[in-house]
Amino acid sequence: MNPLAQQLNETLKAESPNVYDMLSALGKAIYFPKEGILSQSAEAKAKAKKFNATIGIAIENGQPMHLKVIQDTLSSYDPKDIYEYAPPAGKPELRSAWRTKMVKENPSLEGKKFSNPVATNALTHGLSIVADLFADVGDAVIIPNKNWENYELTFNIRRGAEIVEYPLYNEDYRFNSAGLREALLAQKDKGKAIVILNFPNNPTGYSPGPKEGDEIVAAIRDAAEAGINVVAVTDDAYFGLFFEDSLHESLFGKLADLHPRVLAVKVDGATKEEYVWGFRVGFITYANPSDKALAALEQKTMGIIRATISSGPHPSQTFVLHALKSAEFDEQKAEKYEVMKKRANKVKDLLDSGRYGDVWSYYPFNSGYFMCLKLKGVSAEEVRMRLLDEYGIGTIALGETDLRVAFSCIEEPNLEELFDTIYKAVTELIG
Repeated sequence: MNPLAQQLNETLKAESPNVYDMLSALGKAIYFPKEGILSQSAEAKAKAKKFNATIGIAIENGQPMHLKVIQDTLSSYDPKDIYEYAPPAGKPELRSAWRTKMVKENPSLEGKKFSNPVATNALTHGLSIVADLFADVGDAVIIPNKNWENYELTFNIRRGAEIVEYPLYNEDYRFNSAGLREALLAQKDKGKAIVILNFPNNPTGYSPGPKEGDEIVAAIRDAAEAGINVVAVTDDAYFGLFFEDSLHESLFGKLADLHPRVLAVKVDGATKEEYVWGFRVGFITYANPSDKALAALEQKTMGIIRATISSGPHPSQTFVLHALKSAEFDEQKAEKYEVMKKRANKVKDLLDSGRYGDVWSYYPFNSGYFMCLKLKGVSAEEVRMRLLDEYGIGTIALGETDLRVAFSCIEEPNLEELFDTIYKAVTELIG
């Protein structure tokens, strides 16, 4: 094993042995090169005042070389902020700004110790880093039965982990914390579990309330006290889009100092929060009482980034940083929030109006981009295809009964026609 990896592992063993035990074989082997091209180039950038012949970019007239046809569309930005490579961990100013935003929006983080966010190529990349660092063949990855299909690709197909599902809702159609607790405690013999908490949930648009949040935290604490090391991952892709009296914070804050056997990991980003899906700017953040352990986890994260994408896109990091620093950012974001909230409320009003009879029910939703119908007497795939072929309407079929509708991408005046047409397609198929 490389001496740098050994050094990081020894630090984790000394500072947080349970976290060391959570690492996958790859997680234990990975490191960020201290004496490679990047580190030597960073040293040269600081000291080579005459000529810097280190890193693989081209310089012209004292600036990164660029084409005028590209720069003309980006003239508001200094070439050094868009053409050079971003550091593997992301632009330092952006990481700092995102951390400030996290603390502002999650008061439960006050006084907690957590790392500086590391920039990722959006949230899928952040989850992939979690999988690489912590998931080995046979490890349990615990998710609800209403989930984003990419979890299976990321954790099961790529890393060989075992997907363990529990029902998202209990009999009262609230979050099934008892099911989560049972799934966790079932990993007693393995001594390890990875839990993914995705709120607002994709595909249902559901977020738990404060009491349910406490029950989730208690279930994870129970597992830790039973001797299970828990990697607790909050997938906060749709953070901030809370439209009712649910939790309005990430559970990362409550998990941050929960137990020595719990490693809280927050995966979030500008993708959905700031409506910049194609920018691919996300973050991964760890909580731990030890600064040395946090530094070791950051180095291993940077090692994964270096080994896969090398670094994230610089222009989009600059664009997001510019937005976060703008005096108009909060006001503009609040305006978009109100648009999304009105769409969610309009959908709920339509579904509660009684106009659609009893051909479907719907799963509780209070946040995010989506909601799910539970169809009766007809398959979701049949409805999806009829809507597509006969009416030019796209929806997502999930399993036999569930039809996901993304109200986020439908203008409010069109929602009534959308659901009326779904109803028409369902009744036509029922006959």
